[in-house]
Amino acid sequence: MTLVSTLDRASHWLTAFAPKVAALRGWRRIIVALLLGVSLAATMPPVHALPLFPVALTGLLWLIGGSRSLFSAFATGWWFGLGFFIAGLYWIGFALMTDPERYGWLVVPAVVGVSAGLALFFAISALILRILRLEGIWGVLAFASVWGAQEWIRGHILSGFPWNLAGSAFSLSVAMNQLVALIGAYGASLVLVFAGALPALASSSGPWSRRLALPSMIVLLFVVWLGGTIRLAGAPDPATDDTNVMLRLVQPNISQQEKWRGDARGEIVARHLDLTKAPSATPISLVIWPEAAMPFVLDEDPAVPRYLAESVPAGALLLTGAPRRELDDGDVRRAWNSVHAISADGRMIARYDKHHLVPFGEYVPLRKLFGFEKITAGSLDFSEGPGPATMSLPGIPPLSPLICYEGIFPDGVIARDGPRPEWLLNMTNDGWFGISSGPYQHLASARLRAIEQGVPMVRVANTGISVVVDSFGRERARLGLDRSGVIDQPLPNALASPPPYAVVGDWPFYGLLIAAFGAALRKCWQVMRRERSKRT
Repeated sequence: MTLVSTLDRASHWLTAFAPKVAALRGWRRIIVALLLGVSLAATMPPVHALPLFPVALTGLLWLIGGSRSLFSAFATGWWFGLGFFIAGLYWIGFALMTDPERYGWLVVPAVVGVSAGLALFFAISALILRILRLEGIWGVLAFASVWGAQEWIRGHILSGFPWNLAGSAFSLSVAMNQLVALIGAYGASLVLVFAGALPALASSSGPWSRRLALPSMIVLLFVVWLGGTIRLAGAPDPATDDTNVMLRLVQPNISQQEKWRGDARGEIVARHLDLTKAPSATPISLVIWPEAAMPFVLDEDPAVPRYLAESVPAGALLLTGAPRRELDDGDVRRAWNSVHAISADGRMIARYDKHHLVPFGEYVPLRKLFGFEKITAGSLDFSEGPGPATMSLPGIPPLSPLICYEGIFPDGVIARDGPRPEWLLNMTNDGWFGISSGPYQHLASARLRAIEQGVPMVRVANTGISVVVDSFGRERARLGLDRSGVIDQPLPNALASPPPYAVVGDWPFYGLLIAAFGAALRKCWQVMRRERSKRT
């Protein structure tokens, strides 16, 4: 059977199936919408069930098109979003189970409640598409642009949560990921959603719509892959693309239940020091421990950083995560989740305070209204740092520190003023996620920041996944989930010239969004005028 005949058969099947999906009503529509949302979640890391990507998008577009009312479209989008977020964010429950006596009862309400709230983005998007009521390529164009807009809004409204953007489905392919160097993660989602929804054209009138539905998707995805492949072909050989800086990444694999126990502090320190002292074939320039590696304050007693520095290889610096606090007459006034730089002689030489805090994890929004406590240790909310910053250390290229999920924000990893960093350092504690899809999704999103900015990313995690990624998103070294050990790896070079996204940010995405949605609105206006003229 030839490719042409296979595509023709598939197009015939789509043409026959489309009206059945669109005509679904009642509980059948709800179940299908939920399953389509779950299907899209299955395309995300670590499952990467990519054949479900066009299935989920095409099915959703057909369901919205077949909605009999605005409320039906809104509900369809909400049920789809609920399935997507429950299946994609179930690991939230793992964080609550680190202290089951206090928070175990919240596992189901938290996962369902967060998912239900986030599903409103899909519900509103479906409502807008039902109001436009566009068919054919115009409907697909409106679908992609509305999708891109809701992802951008989700990434910025309130504290922002750009997790599992549609483009993350293709994170398995380094070539496909290169698109973000040009138009960023939001722009890549818009383009890939447009491609994934093209099979919906099979339900449009006219033989050409049916015949071009699947080939159009394949061609567009191939063009994205080909462009990335060509860019990678011009990339330096990894063997020759390293600085003279040798990194040691320490992954201690300490469970979250053990992390903040007072009687475990000595063992936690010893585990970090033992891994740090491991022999190395080459001199180490910089040792990096993960987020909150030390479960106590470092900078109030000079003897503590000196003690830690004694175990670091000769001449090397130490970067570690640890809390920081401000005292007022012996009482803790404010606290920060921080990165501390310690010199070879035990002096504190630099610091960075996390600025993008995790709601309910590091602070409680509207604490007086909710009456909740944050799930991390201590009753005091963490304070925000001043924002992204470039850290300069002696003998080390300037870096931009990122703590935990600060690495998932496309436009928030590099300071807009001051010197440009030559690498990104993402220190995290994914022990909260357990053995789940959470760490894989977190890594996939953070890795895109290296491609967008044209600089390597070094990611050091407590329980995994720790990696060294070069400026093209290629992994140089990895230490997997739930393992203890070290990675000794040279720091890759930054690109000599930043990629387009690093220079202009999300403006290409804004241009695509305005062009796509503007064209859809123009078509909608033409259809309305035509119908009005028929009535008169």
